[in-house]
Amino acid sequence: MITKEVQDYIEELIPDRDPRIVEIEEYAKEHSVPIMELVGIEALLQHLRIIQPKKILEVGTAIGYSSIRMAEAVPDASIVTIEKDPERYELAVANIKELGFTDRITVLLGDANELAAEAEKHAPFDVVFIDAAKGQYQRFFENYGRQLRPKGIMISDNILFKGYVADDSEVGTRRLASLVRKIRSYNEFLMNHEEYTTAILPVGDGLAISMKKDKEQR
Repeated sequence: MITKEVQDYIEELIPDRDPRIVEIEEYAKEHSVPIMELVGIEALLQHLRIIQPKKILEVGTAIGYSSIRMAEAVPDASIVTIEKDPERYELAVANIKELGFTDRITVLLGDANELAAEAEKHAPFDVVFIDAAKGQYQRFFENYGRQLRPKGIMISDNILFKGYVADDSEVGTRRLASLVRKIRSYNEFLMNHEEYTTAILPVGDGLAISMKKDKEQR
């Protein structure tokens, strides 16, 4: 992972964002809502600008920050996003309305492991972005990988988990230690999956970019 000094330097170079976006970032910080780190989401958005997806599925809406940023970055994309927490769902819907993206972002309320059939109504997706409960990543991948088109992109956030996957000597609780093991297992699952090619990028808290092979490549 990059050093804090390098991260701060990159953040200083990033152009100013819409004040309403900054307000969401500040709310998330104040209320401990997990949203993507600034350098990480800028890397994600640049990938999307290159790919130019038409349909994106996001697992883990939180308060709508990343879905709004994706809608800004790719004006032709429609986004389906799933959030389990009712309070965050309501805030996400309000933020999306405030930014004017209600017609392009559909927010589903419920457990992502139980909403695959509902999401499938919007499939196939060009990109699936996983940024929810880390211990459930493999289940999310398996449930929603089926809805990804051939050569589509699966993006997983937080797969370096503050560096603990490489060095867990300072993990303080059994719960965190268990989560580290699950993320390591998920990373190994990704890198050895026969139907995907994956690269892990040490930006933000770690991004895994997995491309689904078409039948001729398998």
